Amino acid sequence: MTTKLTRRGFVALAAGELLALAGCGQAQSAGSQAATTQAADPVEVRVASLKGPTSIGLVSFMDKAASEDSGLANTYDFTISAAADEIVPKVISGDVDVALVPANVASVLYNKTEGGVLALDVNTLGVLNVVTGDASIQAFEDLAGRTVYLTGKGASPEYVMGYLLDAAGIADQVTLEFKSEATEVVSALVADPSAAGILPEPFKTAALAKNSQLASPIDLTDVWDAHAKDGSRLLTGVTVVRAEFAEQHPQAVSEFVEQQNASVEAVKAAPDDWAQSVVDHGIVDAAPIAAKAIPGCNLACLTGAELASALSGYLDVLSQFDASSIGGKLPGDDFYYDKL
Repeated sequence: MTTKLTRRGFVALAAGELLALAGCGQAQSAGSQAATTQAADPVEVRVASLKGPTSIGLVSFMDKAASEDSGLANTYDFTISAAADEIVPKVISGDVDVALVPANVASVLYNKTEGGVLALDVNTLGVLNVVTGDASIQAFEDLAGRTVYLTGKGASPEYVMGYLLDAAGIADQVTLEFKSEATEVVSALVADPSAAGILPEPFKTAALAKNSQLASPIDLTDVWDAHAKDGSRLLTGVTVVRAEFAEQHPQAVSEFVEQQNASVEAVKAAPDDWAQSVVDHGIVDAAPIAAKAIPGCNLACLTGAELASALSGYLDVLSQFDASSIGGKLPGDDFYYDKL
């Protein structure tokens, strides 16, 4: 679906504060600053993201781009989709320039296009949580002997759970039952108090707000960190750009990432201020839920060495579990955009 951008005022941050921020701000070099200030023909940047955390981090940017006095060198057309399979063909066909997609899908796109898609940044870290009505489930190993409901058959949630269950030594003791939507997972948990489910933010927060008997005792990011190797991190979203677009419009790419980083930091710093914008863009239904969910969305903007380390490690783990989940093989070093 295409969101209707609002004209809410953009919360201005001092330039000095932006440069001090972690994430993409750290990757901004003197060279990239010069590139963004050089005269260049303005272009329209077509951006696609997913309904969920990857789009939550963009709401400040989207509001700024919609204002008449945005001060941006380029124009931006933002589209929020319900599923990654709506975005992938548009990236391949060239109808989308920048896309925020699941981390494994970024690798799939690189392989499908034979290097025609590059990774700009990690935009969301781990957002998966165990939700249950059973108070005896306190550790990941407590899932042994239970049914776990989740969405994401053939996608990241399945691969992440497969890896973690193997790592914890309980893969043969847990039954995974896949549902098509998060609401179905919640319904299953209410019907079976002894079961557990895997829910991402902001759906986890919404489920807990509506069902007082449910709790979320386990963050899968913590479980991943306990088994992590070679700098891998549990990731959710990665921002990619078509290589041809990046080559033709490097200033536009630099501006996009700078504004993305500023947006992420603004939303993280003031969830209450941006909760209504999250609702206005159709990402979450209620502002109170959005405000509570934002801190758990692990919004980020990791570029450069951080991007390469976190993403390559994550993809390597997925590759060992199921190579098809990343498009058959690990991306080459040229996958990681290094001109910011």
